[in-house]
Amino acid sequence: MPFSPNFPVMLRTEDGVRIDAAHTPPARASRSAAMDTRGGAGAWRRSVGSEATRTTGEGGGIEATRAAGEGGGIEAIEAIEPASQRDTDVGIVVAHGFTGSWRERQARRIVHVLSGYGGVIAFDFRGHGRSGGETTVGDLEILDVEAAVRHARVVGYEKIAVVGFSMGAAVAVRHAGLRGGVDAVVAVSGPARWYYRGTKPMRQVHWAIEQPFGRWAARVAKRTRIARGRWDPIPMPPHEAAALITPAPLLIVHGDADAFFPLEHAHQLYTGAREPKELWIEPGYGHAETAATPALIHRIGKWISSNFS
Repeated sequence: MPFSPNFPVMLRTEDGVRIDAAHTPPARASRSAAMDTRGGAGAWRRSVGSEATRTTGEGGGIEATRAAGEGGGIEAIEAIEPASQRDTDVGIVVAHGFTGSWRERQARRIVHVLSGYGGVIAFDFRGHGRSGGETTVGDLEILDVEAAVRHARVVGYEKIAVVGFSMGAAVAVRHAGLRGGVDAVVAVSGPARWYYRGTKPMRQVHWAIEQPFGRWAARVAKRTRIARGRWDPIPMPPHEAAALITPAPLLIVHGDADAFFPLEHAHQLYTGAREPKELWIEPGYGHAETAATPALIHRIGKWISSNFS
């Protein structure tokens, strides 16, 4: 399936970590940009300039101006609902799960669908893929989200939603609670607390994080570089940070077939949060990006739009 074109972005966090990212404009705007790569009047003004690359502002990183969608050019755009003028003012930051990447096909499908509801900034967390540094598995990653949100603001989006999956959900909640500056948060398949080992997949995750051979395997097989040592101090858990998100709305999405985190995590997050908040328990839904259907992502996009209308 062809995907919407994107523009490569290199971000830098407050602590100096290089973050590999991509900016996918809203559906209508990306179509205009792909049709006019020479920077004419029809080009998308937020991201497309007359030069090969363009600095988007202080702290905002650099965006390439040529469409980088699969297949290239106009053929890279699937026929999806064009973005309205309201949607072109909406920026959606997508935060992947542990060992994930915005370059993976499942993540690109999600970005493609969400681009029908606003521009999308997708990125690789520190220690993942082509980003620098080492992952701290949910602690310093709030600085990575902050860099993506800052870039979305510099590009020109007025309303920002952060959509996180699994580890990315925990980071999205913690970022919104501790740093603020976002207008809506969606936490999909996220943990409510740290050190959960109640399922086999999570015991395997802890082995990969804590054991030298596990960290080596994650580096080789998943291109994920994990920081050594324990947290000191232990970061605020997501269920506590959720209470600090208000007045931004929070949507918690969790499947009853999640093999990593049972439903108690979703309920603990929801209980810890203040209004406005919403909880979706999805029958038959598994875990994070790999189990997310286009229909579910469309519903999330519509929820974001409804809160920004």
